[in-house]
This record gives sequence, C-alpha cells and structure tokens, in this order.
Amino acid sequence: MEYRQLGRSGLKVSVLTMGTMTFGGSEKIGNTDLAGASRQVDMCLEAGINLYDSANVYNAGVSEEILGAVLAENGRRQRALIATKVRFKMGDGPNEIGLSRHHIMQQAEASLKRLKTDVIDLYQVHEWDGLTPIEETMEALDALVRQGKVRYIGCSNYSGWHISKALMAADRRHAARFVSQQIHYSLHSRDAEYELVPISQDQGLGILVWSPLAGGLLSGKYRRDGGPESGRHVGGFREPPVYDREKLYDVIDTIVAIAETRGVSGAQVALSWLLGRPGVTSVIIGGRNESQFADNIAAAQFALSAEERARLDAVSRPPLLYPYWHQSFTAQDRLSRIDLDLIGPYAEEFKRG
Repeated sequence: MEYRQLGRSGLKVSVLTMGTMTFGGSEKIGNTDLAGASRQVDMCLEAGINLYDSANVYNAGVSEEILGAVLAENGRRQRALIATKVRFKMGDGPNEIGLSRHHIMQQAEASLKRLKTDVIDLYQVHEWDGLTPIEETMEALDALVRQGKVRYIGCSNYSGWHISKALMAADRRHAARFVSQQIHYSLHSRDAEYELVPISQDQGLGILVWSPLAGGLLSGKYRRDGGPESGRHVGGFREPPVYDREKLYDVIDTIVAIAETRGVSGAQVALSWLLGRPGVTSVIIGGRNESQFADNIAAAQFALSAEERARLDAVSRPPLLYPYWHQSFTAQDRLSRIDLDLIGPYAEEFKRG
C-alpha cells in the first residue's frame, strides 16, 4: 500500500480510504451489519488501509456506532485513523444543524461517544453553511484541536471561494487550518478541476475523493443496453446527476475496453485513473459486499499505461470554462504548473482551432 502526506500536515494516509456509509444503512445504499463491517475492516487493515471515513449523519449515527464498535476490538483502533464529519441535521431543534459553535461542539462530543474514542483524527465540515460566520466555524474547530479532541480538520463540498474564506479566517487568528478537502471527482465528473484541485495544490490541502465510481456508474456494470437489477441508481439515486448520458456511456465504453484488455474490473481502471491525477491524496472506496471491497482494494496495485491514461483523459475531458479558455488564448507565457495542469491539455487544441 502506498501512503501519501495529507496536505501540509505530517500525517500519512493510505491512497485508499475505507468509506462506511453502508454501515447500518438501507438496501438502496447498502446495509452492512456489525459482523459484515468487522470483516470488511479487517480486509482493509490487512491491505494496509489506515483511514476510515464516516459522518454523524450517515444512517443517523449508526455508521459511527458500528465503526466505533469494530475498531474498539482486537487492537484495531491503534492501526486506524478515524475521519468523520459534521453539518447536517441531527435533531428537530433549530440548532441541530449547521456549523455554529453550538452544533459543532455538541456533535463532536456525540461522535466521540459513538466512535468509542478519545480523539477524532480528521474532523471535517460536511457542507457549506452560509448562515454562520466562517470565523465562528473556524474558531470552534480550532477549540476542538486545542482541547485534544480533534487532531486535524478538513472540509467537504466547499467551493473555491468558501475554502479561501475559511483559510483566511484561520490564518488571521493563527488557528488550525484545513489540511484536506473531501470532494466528488471521477471520470464522469471532473468539475473539481476548475477550482477545487488548483486551490488544494496552491494552499497545501490533501484531496480525499468521495464516490470515485459515481455511485457505481463507472464500475462497468451500467451499459447502454442495460444495467444491474439492484444498486443505487436503479432506485433513482441522484448523486451524481447525469447531464450528458451519451458522454457518460462513451466514458464507460472506454473504461470497459481497457478493463477487458488488461483483465481487470472497470472499477479498478476508474480508481487507478484518479490515483494518478494531480493533487489527489486518497480515494474513498466502499462496497455493498466483501467481493466489491476486495476488487476495489486491488486498484492500489494496478497502474494504467500512459496511452490508456491519455484515452481516458480525452473521452472524459470537460469543456474549458471562462476565464480559463481566455487564459489559454492570452496567458500561456505566464502560467504556473498548477495553471497548466488544467489548461495545458487544451493548449494545442486551441492553437489548431
């Protein structure tokens, strides 16, 4: 297993992270019980995976409870880093939601109890809260770090300007700053490359990727002529949204062609592509059963060739939005490495255009 540094922190995490949203869930998402969770965690520990991601909102706290119970046994906690999140509604009261000091402090204590631990290794704000001053949110997170209840903090599902505000608020007060962000990123959805990947590279944030297979769409099981009878998207699951179904199937066709040639699963191809993208630290894998976990874990040992990577890049490439197309026309003599990660692949195309 390869380990990468999480942003500018001194923490090293495995390139694969175990996601636990299926723990104690529903049939649509996955309903892994305690015994199944124990087996899956052992598979991941044996493979060298050291980061385990949950959230207080996953199945109303049950995911954290199951993860905590599993890690509390057989010395597993000493081998594992726990990541969890706060932001979404956890009760009926007006303060049972958001990123106020009240809600953050209350939910951190609740998560610690459910996880059966004295400290959360990575505490992440799960979504933007535009009603709470960012200074209040960052001060509350810093207080948890100073109290020793949280080691590192991160964000998830923020925009580029949200991250900038948060980092500025922390830096002004010499407070704990985000070391990572957890984002949606895949061959189906490369929107993060416009703002979130560049700000991570510039500001030293590690990138953790959620739903790298687009909820299973990129596994190779969903094809133009049909798909599985069960799974998230069969029941109308809306994450991620599909705006261009033909392009999605073009991407899937390329994934499947490479997978069949190499004798691996489509999932391994899609995961390997992500692990080679600029700025990516770790990809969060999940599974409704142990065979899916085993297949995803194998992606850590699979490498795409340069030609295969170029094919995947080309078929999945999003349009270059403003101001980036304008920078490609007029600023190529003054672009940084981070700029070129986004703009570079389009440069020759625009010259020909």
